[in-house]
Amino acid sequence: MGKKKKKLHIEMGDSGYPRMSEMLLPKAIFFTNGVGVHKDRLSSFELALRDAGIEKANLVTVSSIFPPHCKEISRKHGEKFIMPGQIVHCVMARQDTNEPNRLIAASIGLARPSDPKQYGYLSEHHSYGETAKKAGEYAEDLAATMLATTLGIDFDAEKDWNEREEAFKLNKDFLKTRNVVQSAEGHPKGQWSTVVALGVFIF
Repeated sequence: MGKKKKKLHIEMGDSGYPRMSEMLLPKAIFFTNGVGVHKDRLSSFELALRDAGIEKANLVTVSSIFPPHCKEISRKHGEKFIMPGQIVHCVMARQDTNEPNRLIAASIGLARPSDPKQYGYLSEHHSYGETAKKAGEYAEDLAATMLATTLGIDFDAEKDWNEREEAFKLNKDFLKTRNVVQSAEGHPKGQWSTVVALGVFIF
């Protein structure tokens, strides 16, 4: 028999409904990415959102705090919670171009502390001329650096990401760092290409 899934504890107010802070505190997050190409700029963005599986939501972008006790779930599982027209909060990186063969990238970085009561960081990065690997590592580095400074961890900012990543992995205050990234080359005939990377919150 499989393990029983733990139910999330939601504090209720005097009204019998969840407290407002509980309603607005994300309980889970999933990561997704996508690319879209179209002669119209807005349509290329829509196609990128479709590729990411999030086009049916009304997206509200927020800044970069990973909430305490927030559970990371798969995209497949997360999409089940998104209803058409729902207002959905997310951290989003977005880049586009209509220049033929120009390299674009969008990435989200995550740094989670080992203490689930402590908040972590998400970062957005969008760029021209970077590979997916470089853009992803940059976003991950940003998030990890923000978390390290919050936790009071000494690190050498001049060292490259590979060295600091190893140091963070060995630090007991860090649970994990990761990134999600999407890159593309501009359409050879000058159509608009858009890339997106998102961390999507579930309440």
